[in-house]
Amino acid sequence: MRCDFANSLLQGYFDRELSAASAAEFERHLQYCVHCPVELVDMDLLSERLQLAQLYEAAPASLRRKIRADLQPVAPTTAMSQPLLWHWLAAAALLLLVIAGWRVSPSLRTDDYQAELAEEIVEAHVHSLQPGHLTSISSNDEKDVKGWFRGKLTFVLPVLDFANDGFALQGGRLDVVQERSVAVLVYAGPKHLVNAFMWPTGERDASPRAGSWQGYQWIDWRQGKIEFCVVSDAPTADLQQLQRLFTRQSHK
Repeated sequence: MRCDFANSLLQGYFDRELSAASAAEFERHLQYCVHCPVELVDMDLLSERLQLAQLYEAAPASLRRKIRADLQPVAPTTAMSQPLLWHWLAAAALLLLVIAGWRVSPSLRTDDYQAELAEEIVEAHVHSLQPGHLTSISSNDEKDVKGWFRGKLTFVLPVLDFANDGFALQGGRLDVVQERSVAVLVYAGPKHLVNAFMWPTGERDASPRAGSWQGYQWIDWRQGKIEFCVVSDAPTADLQQLQRLFTRQSHK
């Protein structure tokens, strides 16, 4: 089973072809993914075997000169060190043990878990603010947005427009947080954009918990088998208002 990052970033990371930002994003993903470190080990093994087999023939000097003349200079991407076999083996073994223990029971959620979750969600929010990443469906029509999500989720997404209360629906997208696919609704608040992350949960309802990370505020709560987390650089009072709007609408 391959995760979304393995399909998009793993090969580029191994070949040291990613930008510094993409490499950093993938390295954060490695802290939680069971599969990618193992695939990096396999790729290291394959690379070693191919080098030992010497399955190549040296190109003549004339061909090398011709290719170099046709190439355009490019800016370097990132200065990553050569992957080492022992590094990926150790990382894979450690991650398998840690993640297996962490997933034993949902009741093991701790403040550390909450901090890691908030950090990833804030990073996803910041990434979404880059051009072209905010929404996959750009619309303020609840039916259009709900229709775009149809068939992509395993739960009923509460697509709600709160324009009359100061939070206009802008659209939505899918994102990945801690190896899970999450739905995101985007709202234009009084002065700031707000991302509302949602995913299904088997845990019981929980009261809102608020925090901040690197200047961004977040509020997380669980209601009706859905976990919500709203995040923005807006004042905490704005996020509290949006949280109350979701909660009030869910009670109807």
